[in-house]
Amino acid sequence: MSGFRIKLLAKLLQNVTIKIIKCNNFYMKTLTKRQEQILNIIRENEPVSTKHIKQNLEKNWGELNRITVVRDLDVLLKKEMIKKEGKGRGTYYRTKTANKLLQYFNPDNYFQAPPDERGVKDTFDFNVFQYFSDELFSPEELKELDKLNDNYRRRVDQLNEEQLKKEFERLTIELSWKSSRIEGNTYSLIDTEILLKENKEAEGHTREEAQMIINHKKALDYILDKKNDFQKLNTRNIEDLHKLVVDKMDVETNFRKRLVGITGTKFKPLDNQHQIKEAMEEMIEIANNKDLHPLLRSMACLLLTSYIQPFEDGNKRTARLLGNAVLLAHDYCPLSYRSVNESDYKKATLLFYEQNSALFFKELFTEQFQFSLNNYFLL
Repeated sequence: MSGFRIKLLAKLLQNVTIKIIKCNNFYMKTLTKRQEQILNIIRENEPVSTKHIKQNLEKNWGELNRITVVRDLDVLLKKEMIKKEGKGRGTYYRTKTANKLLQYFNPDNYFQAPPDERGVKDTFDFNVFQYFSDELFSPEELKELDKLNDNYRRRVDQLNEEQLKKEFERLTIELSWKSSRIEGNTYSLIDTEILLKENKEAEGHTREEAQMIINHKKALDYILDKKNDFQKLNTRNIEDLHKLVVDKMDVETNFRKRLVGITGTKFKPLDNQHQIKEAMEEMIEIANNKDLHPLLRSMACLLLTSYIQPFEDGNKRTARLLGNAVLLAHDYCPLSYRSVNESDYKKATLLFYEQNSALFFKELFTEQFQFSLNNYFLL
């Protein structure tokens, strides 16, 4: 078999693996609206009886046959989203998740309700830190992702200096474009490439949009130059990274001293510098825990920096770059987010703010990690 065919076959097999990983997670747990409501009833009232569930359902669905409710409960039991206790009339149901951060919410249904009508956790919860454990990824998931990343490491080792430079340039352009676009930047990918390669700003766009994109490149160059420094995080290298992200954008640096608001949610971040410092120290402890998998440590930086909102502005951009810094420091493939849907990314982030559910974000993170493995640093 020719070398070209071998590479093509390997790529096809890699795509098959990606589909298997994806199907084992969020997409296999999709529920009907009634099943979602049952899960919410159990979550809010546990332990709860079948009779209580039926009565609550009938407020929205009208009269229901008990058998119908039991069938829906059986579906949730089979999906291991709830657990059953007791027998007969003494039967009760509770939620069952390996980790509280993996609570199920269907983002499309959840965000149909306006912000003020959603039952949200509107204040910061310091309890979230304790749930960032290896339970967030199953051993099977980590094994498959590590196998794919081993292939990435082999490819990187075989690329010469010029090839590596070109691939990082390509990933930098696409990351700068998509990360900025998530924040409302209207530059196209082509205009972003011209800006970063030729230093030519696109017509019809603000100077601030161009600066946002340029700052992504500065920050990623800094990460690549000081990759080993991010093997152990501290407040200084996080603040230095943030300074590059907001350079020349009239944004205060260092941890903020006042409250900030977030569009589209009732959630309010921490409102004083002492608590912000405490929360960042908790996050840094997770990021530096050598017993945790690097993918989890990276995702923790992504989610928690966004959740804490330690800076006046530029938090989510800093979070995405910090997550990549952790990956690169441990020889894992960085994410460009090129194929992520901006609306899905925002929904996943808001779900973590409002419900402390990281399930949807985990799916997007895993999908984007696989996308990068399959699209960059190829031989």
